[in-house]
Amino acid sequence: MGLLQSARYQLRLRRLKRREFDSTELRAWFARDFGVEVGLYSYGCFDRWRFPPRTRIGRYCSFAKSVRVVEVNHPVEALSTHPYLYDPSFGVTARTPPPPEWLEIGDDVWVSHNVTILPGCRRIGRGAIIGAGAVVTKDVAPYSIVFGVPARPVRMRFPPELVEAIDASRWWEMSKAELAALVRSDPDLVYHPAAQRLRKWKEFQ
Repeated sequence: MGLLQSARYQLRLRRLKRREFDSTELRAWFARDFGVEVGLYSYGCFDRWRFPPRTRIGRYCSFAKSVRVVEVNHPVEALSTHPYLYDPSFGVTARTPPPPEWLEIGDDVWVSHNVTILPGCRRIGRGAIIGAGAVVTKDVAPYSIVFGVPARPVRMRFPPELVEAIDASRWWEMSKAELAALVRSDPDLVYHPAAQRLRKWKEFQ
């Protein structure tokens, strides 16, 4: 990317990120030009250098500004790990590596500061939390909390019955206005969810 092109990118990004949580223009631009698909209300992931192509992110996700996704590993089995041997743009090889698998990040995932997601991870499940400084080397289960290098499960956010009720509620499909209305009408359901109350709420939707 040349200096002029980079400046235009930064200007456009700065303008669109004023509505980062809900800008459909920003999301369409990143999906079309950079291969990064981002659901509504997710934020912290509109950076073409930290989030590579073939990344798909759900709704209501939170990413710290220092999160980094690594799309491919260097070829450790080759004569050298240098990019000359895997990037045709340097003029050494004509071989183009196969595109990586999509990285799928579910709805309502929280990824903390200085987290690195390596190519061994292809899916982070809905509701997962990744603690600060973690290096994620494999898939992360839904609603699990993981920490460390490499990242390992510490505990689950909710018991199985509540996870089932949350999934059945499909609350993440709500708009901001609908979520705000629920917070006003039943804050205890939002901040202290219980399986039975969630099921009852869902019946009346």
